[in-house]
Amino acid sequence: MTLNTDALDNAWRFAAAAHAGQTIPGSTHPYLLHIALVVTELAAASAAVADFDLPFALCVAVLHDTLEDTAATYETLADTFGVDVADGVQALSKNPALPKEQRMPDSLLRIQQQPRREVAAVKLADRLVNMSRPPESWPQDKRQRYWEEAQLIWRELHTAHEPLAARLHDRIGAYRQYL
Repeated sequence: MTLNTDALDNAWRFAAAAHAGQTIPGSTHPYLLHIALVVTELAAASAAVADFDLPFALCVAVLHDTLEDTAATYETLADTFGVDVADGVQALSKNPALPKEQRMPDSLLRIQQQPRREVAAVKLADRLVNMSRPPESWPQDKRQRYWEEAQLIWRELHTAHEPLAARLHDRIGAYRQYL
């Protein structure tokens, strides 16, 4: 697939505006750093996977938290980036109307229902990045729940992108030091 740099540039500009002023939880780093790290994981792992639509995956990755964490709407994403991208971002977004314990399983089900495995790869890369080190303010029980949730993500999505799944599996093991 050919990378449409105009589309990716538009996605970065949209995400930068949508996430303006946000920081990575527990740090002073701008939220765009998180997005850049997810994009980096996807790009680095894509060469090892056949028939992987990297341009689509990168666009979804750049926008992956816009519905969940900003005022952006599905309609705006669909109009600006197309229904496939908007559907992918929506699948990655947890439904705030559900009880907290049902949000991730619901999102994982919607990710698995997507016709493109790249959406699942974005989720794997997202959690891989988030498993680096928990914020110091997180209590032990929250760290434990996050670790358990990462295992659920790996179990449900590991076949979508084996190199990312392997990296996430290793990171899950390393995260035990924070429990």
